[in-house]
Amino acid sequence: MDIQKAVERLERSLLLLDRTSAWDVIFEVSSDTDPFETASALVSLTLERIGKDWEKGNLSLSQVYMSGVICEELIDQLLPPKSPTRIDQPNMGIAVLEDFHVLGKRIIFSVLRAGGFELEDLGHGISVNELVAKVSEKNIRVLLISVLMLPSALRVKELKEQLIESGVKIIVGGAPFRFDANLWKEVNADYCGHNPADAIRIVKQITSMS
Repeated sequence: MDIQKAVERLERSLLLLDRTSAWDVIFEVSSDTDPFETASALVSLTLERIGKDWEKGNLSLSQVYMSGVICEELIDQLLPPKSPTRIDQPNMGIAVLEDFHVLGKRIIFSVLRAGGFELEDLGHGISVNELVAKVSEKNIRVLLISVLMLPSALRVKELKEQLIESGVKIIVGGAPFRFDANLWKEVNADYCGHNPADAIRIVKQITSMS
């Protein structure tokens, strides 16, 4: 099957919340390739497209969220969690720093897992010291941070100071970083993403360097 046509079919199925049709597309492609290629090529490309459409204002956040959830469910049928065919990567974790909103984190978590990446959900409403302890305990090398409010975003600088000797890479995202394009640099984060497509791109970049 032509990959571009498969992406278009899968996108339509996801936006209609049609799990059966979405599975049919994934199954057809996986019959010609191995599961790793299905996850990385078809699902990632489709979710990147959906993420870009959301950024343009053409889709709702709930559509992005459900697309990620459905893809995660379907890919787990093809690639069970912790499967050796998952993408080789450094240990990754994701958390909501101090805030208690979880939608943004859940979207990114689903999108990355559907793309073949494994990551630990480190929780929400978590303090800097608690997060540093969890990062150390689980040997996290790449940390994705989601925030909703500016005070939480500013705490990333303190987090970075505590993790700098360990070499953990910090990726930040959330409303404060969209409002201020330079804020991520001011808090000494390593990367900043604004949507699911950015998350996939940045994680792939880090993975390729590891």
